[in-house]
Amino acid sequence: MSKSLLELTPVETVACCSPLMASPLSADQAERIAPLLKAIADPVRLRLLSLVAAHQGQEACVCELQDAFDLSQPTISHHLKVLHDAGLLDRTKRATWVYYSVRNDALADLGALIGGNR
Repeated sequence: MSKSLLELTPVETVACCSPLMASPLSADQAERIAPLLKAIADPVRLRLLSLVAAHQGQEACVCELQDAFDLSQPTISHHLKVLHDAGLLDRTKRATWVYYSVRNDALADLGALIGGNR
């Protein structure tokens, strides 16, 4: 009889965890959540997430974000990919541009984990 393990993304792990203020994380939960926190620990990525969230419709094209930084378009795209891979942003390709949108559920789950309910 084989046992199947449930594999959760960092965002899914955050969603199923108790707030930090209610109970401590298990070692496994911490291992799965750390990549999500690492993704937003970089100042450029944190700012990119903020810019996308503040953009009209919470969606922005790479071309609209580039002017906010003294970085090349490939570097901006790399940082956006990290945020996407962590589950914080969704992306859609339109013609030659990629548009990123905020995953509000992921942000809400992260906020609930960190802030908890007082």
